[in-house]
Amino acid sequence: MSSLVVILTILAYLLVVFCVAYLSGRRSDNAAFFTGNRTTSWYMATLAMIGAAMSGVTFISVPGSVATDSMTYMQMVAGFTLGQIIVAFLLVPLFYRLGIVSLYEYLDKRFGITTHRTGAGCFLIAKIISASLKIYVVCAVMQLLVFDAIGIPFGATAVLTMLFVWLYTRRGGVKVLIPTDAIQSVCLVGSVVVCVVYLARSMNLGSAGELYDAVVTSPYSQMWQFDDAASPRYFWKMFFGGVLCLVAMTGLDQDMMQRNMSCRTVRDSQINIVLTALCQIGVILLLLVLGVLLYRYAELAGLQMPLRGDDIFPYVAVQGGLPQVVGVMFVLGLVSSTYSAAGSALTSLTTSFTIDILGSARGDEGAVSRRRQRVHAAMAVVVASLVVVLNYLCNDSVINVVFKVAGYTYGPILGLFLFGMITKRKVRECLVPFVVILSPLMGGLLQWLVTMHYNYHIGFELLGYNALLTIIGLWIISRRKTVATNPEIE
Repeated sequence: MSSLVVILTILAYLLVVFCVAYLSGRRSDNAAFFTGNRTTSWYMATLAMIGAAMSGVTFISVPGSVATDSMTYMQMVAGFTLGQIIVAFLLVPLFYRLGIVSLYEYLDKRFGITTHRTGAGCFLIAKIISASLKIYVVCAVMQLLVFDAIGIPFGATAVLTMLFVWLYTRRGGVKVLIPTDAIQSVCLVGSVVVCVVYLARSMNLGSAGELYDAVVTSPYSQMWQFDDAASPRYFWKMFFGGVLCLVAMTGLDQDMMQRNMSCRTVRDSQINIVLTALCQIGVILLLLVLGVLLYRYAELAGLQMPLRGDDIFPYVAVQGGLPQVVGVMFVLGLVSSTYSAAGSALTSLTTSFTIDILGSARGDEGAVSRRRQRVHAAMAVVVASLVVVLNYLCNDSVINVVFKVAGYTYGPILGLFLFGMITKRKVRECLVPFVVILSPLMGGLLQWLVTMHYNYHIGFELLGYNALLTIIGLWIISRRKTVATNPEIE
């Protein structure tokens, strides 16, 4: 597959995205940027959320994880499904009732401005790191496929990628993200289906039955693991880790919830979330099947296995001797998934910093707009810079890195919200930042101690431990006095 074909594929895709962004983002105001004017239909939100949830990390790392983890990722997806139900029927009604723009405004109403900004600060750190990891994936692959060959350095690739993301989201925000994400979702799922079909044909798997047999008889087909409780891949660890990750990384994440809360009503938002959960099961399963086929094809074709699992998909799709359409669809799926995730991350970072840190949710429309635009540009620069740094640091499967980061950053956020919802105690706000910092440090120490002394590996459930430590810390610094708050919070 030539560099020219890759570049033309990217340019054609970007042309479509920019046209849709221009048409949908005309005459957008601050409300359109932050909430999409709450006019999104549930079916458009669902289609958009497929692309939002399936970032470039998912597109690359889930198939690549099959070599080491088989199909055990589905255990976590089962937890995701329960987590989506919790978000739909517990969190969404609360947020709509409060009429908030940023999720972390809840913390202000419940505790005060210090806790509000502390929670928002945790989100900003978490989202900057996770967004940078996701963008790093596509930049690294594009560098390998195209830009190394024509002498463009990685730093320029990262800056150019973020420039395009900034350009198409800078005016419309959420109002632009919904239609562009819908297109990106179609591109992502379509590319996976095409790749599966061509891989099956290349291995003479002419029917659905033969394809099924090839997957289930593969050494990579193990999906459930109940026999080793010490393993990080033990079912109940991954299941409850999936529940916690979904609630924290979607239900309490400004990025994901910004789309969900752009729906007209609570009911529309709930329908969207439930349907997204069902679609997520199918898409993740399809990606894992793709991973099994990729490794099976590489073995049959005598291809040299890449050192990193994240490299198997681009390697086979582009250099594995398959028809060129497979490489084109791979590039299309990768770019669409990454631009979707990057655009939404940049929008949510801008929203949270503008509203939660600068306190500019309301006021003069022009002043808020100018401040929002400056924040939007600054966030793009920060993310691009971190992507360049990650190029020198990232050596693990990226999806595992994302969940490791989530365990430390989203754990305190989950703890803050849970403490506010299940108790009526009032915290000493000046001590909240110390609790939020100490909790993940203690969680990391706990993880090290149980590994060293008991050979027990804390996996994705680390997020739950950090949330629990945060709740304990908040209880210690709280008083029994009932908080006089807005009754809508109760």
